Amino acid sequence: MTTAQLVTPAAPSEASRNAQRTRKRIANALLNTKGLIGLTLVIVFTLMAILAPIFVPEALSTKIDVTARLSPPTAAHLLGTDQLGRDLLFRVLLGAHTSMIIAVVAVGLSIALGLPLGVLSGYFKGWVDLGLSRLVDTLLSFPAILLALAISAVLGPNLRNTVLAIGIAFAPYLARIVRGETLKVTSLPYIEAARSQGASDMRIIRKYVLPNIMAPVIVQATISIAFAILAEAGLSFLGLGTQPPTPSWGLMIQASRDYLDVAPWTALVPGLAVALAVLGLNMLGDVLRDVLDPTFNSDR
Repeated sequence: MTTAQLVTPAAPSEASRNAQRTRKRIANALLNTKGLIGLTLVIVFTLMAILAPIFVPEALSTKIDVTARLSPPTAAHLLGTDQLGRDLLFRVLLGAHTSMIIAVVAVGLSIALGLPLGVLSGYFKGWVDLGLSRLVDTLLSFPAILLALAISAVLGPNLRNTVLAIGIAFAPYLARIVRGETLKVTSLPYIEAARSQGASDMRIIRKYVLPNIMAPVIVQATISIAFAILAEAGLSFLGLGTQPPTPSWGLMIQASRDYLDVAPWTALVPGLAVALAVLGLNMLGDVLRDVLDPTFNSDR
């Protein structure tokens, strides 16, 4: 394909056809067993996160009934109650709102931080790449959960700081992926063709680089939300995340430690919610990776 062909009006039509084929592959992948289970779980927990605050008043999740302490699942309390007599169903539903919102916003923050770092590093190379790569490598030298713990400990335990801690801890992983994809894209002929026509660096990045690296970013974001849910639960369990009385799956598991022998459902219910949410997101991320990442498919 010549340079002239790359810039002809026919190119958008080819891009449109490629987009249609990609959407068709995604739809077919989501209809197989793995994709369908993952998508169903993600939809269920997303609806829980969105609708729970509307249909479940916070007063129901914090209502204390000492006469029903550590009650097993019954018709009155479908998932049982905790050590204070609070209904676990209501707390799990509102906990979904807390955990999902924190995870999504934290991953959004990691994209806002990691995407520019990765693009600038991979596009400009040279000393820019050297400086930014050393910064990313320094952050990557710490496990994400350890870095999140340190940031949360410094900033203080609350919901906002939990989002900041998780978002900053996950940003280097995204930056490294984006840098690699940007290096691949900038080595392609159409980038040189755009430069030869006088396109500015910002225009090339916006029009040619970003659209061609978004597929792995979407995959990584989906998987990162699953890890962010785990990170939020871990921080809350250790007392460095969401604070009472806000319902949180991690807080529920932490509060159940002393009652596992007499009321195991107090830990099983929020633990199962975390497991299913993470399972659904990981399965959906795997399906999207199979469709959107041809390099992964070819290597496998």
